[in-house]
Amino acid sequence: MGVTRLKRKEKRNRAVANNRQSRINQLSKKPIIKNIDVEAIKAEFEAKAAK
Repeated sequence: MGVTRLKRKEKRNRAVANNRQSRINQLSKKPIIKNIDVEAIKAEFEAKAAK
């Protein structure tokens, strides 16, 4: 008995797996943390509080 492959189903299964992997990768990526001048931000808040 010959083996038949369900090509459409195979394509669908692969697409589902690829979409799932890409979704997981998108959720696990962290945004780039930029260098932030904390002292400047503190000074800005103090200036606003003084008003």
